[in-house]
Amino acid sequence: MVDLVVEELASKGHVPRLLLDGFPRTIPQAIALEQHVKIDMVIDLEIPDQTIIERISNRWIHAPSGRTYAYDYNPPKVKGVDDVTGEKLVQREDDKAETVKARLDQYKNITSPLVDHFKYAGNLATFAGTESDVIYPNVKAYLTEFLAKRS
Repeated sequence: MVDLVVEELASKGHVPRLLLDGFPRTIPQAIALEQHVKIDMVIDLEIPDQTIIERISNRWIHAPSGRTYAYDYNPPKVKGVDDVTGEKLVQREDDKAETVKARLDQYKNITSPLVDHFKYAGNLATFAGTESDVIYPNVKAYLTEFLAKRS
């Protein structure tokens, strides 16, 4: 992935502003990236595990079409049934609560040293909450102010 980022930057002929989402995920990746790119800022979103588990485990799909329903904000008209075809909805294994919990635990084990790395480097901004409508305006304001100072 680092090679891909470096290659893309080289193709531009200059260093543009670059936004990476979900990368780097490990200390070795961060160190490798930092050898080629100055990392000005890292945004860390702290969402309680229970919020993530509830949201993802509320997700059901109509497998043939890929239509997705969520019982907390986009429920089907009839529970367990696709609105268009009337066929049964299914839950992906990835979306089951126990699977989500295991993935979150693994994610934290991998990324918590990375969060500490960026915190120590002084370029970490953390935003916490349970609703994107609340977190997003804070992140946007922070980014707007940060970029205005750099222009």
